[in-house]
Amino acid sequence: MNVRPLAFALGLFALAPLAGCARSYIPNTTVEDTSENRKIIGFCEKYRRAVEDRDVEALVGMASPRYFETGGNAKSNDDIDYNGLREYLATRFKQTKAIRYEIKYHRVREAENKVINVDFTYTASFQIPTAQGDLWHRAVRDNRLVLLRDGDSFKIVGGM
Repeated sequence: MNVRPLAFALGLFALAPLAGCARSYIPNTTVEDTSENRKIIGFCEKYRRAVEDRDVEALVGMASPRYFETGGNAKSNDDIDYNGLREYLATRFKQTKAIRYEIKYHRVREAENKVINVDFTYTASFQIPTAQGDLWHRAVRDNRLVLLRDGDSFKIVGGM
């Protein structure tokens, strides 16, 4: 009797239960595919499209009154709160003719304080008019949107 095929078959049989434990991911992300994560990514995609459309009103509508951004440094003169968000976005969007904003979602995690952290890498390409003609600029960065539940949806409290 040949032992190798039997050992192989037993090995496959032993591994079969693990196949049911394999995670599935939302397409084009490394985020586990659950109904809650799909809802969160769907909200983030609305945010992404509003950035591309340079839609200040939509973005302000997605922000929580608790929105606050430190600018990533210790200086307070570039901090943005909810009251300054509209002006900040309007000023930035006036400086551009077009925006392409792509997001690769990496992780969705609910923190102890009930906030939801959405970690992603964005690729932003934006067209800026200059005296020499329109110039395209590109930026690739890691970022985190910080969300709070708001009924059946969410509000952004940081990371725009």
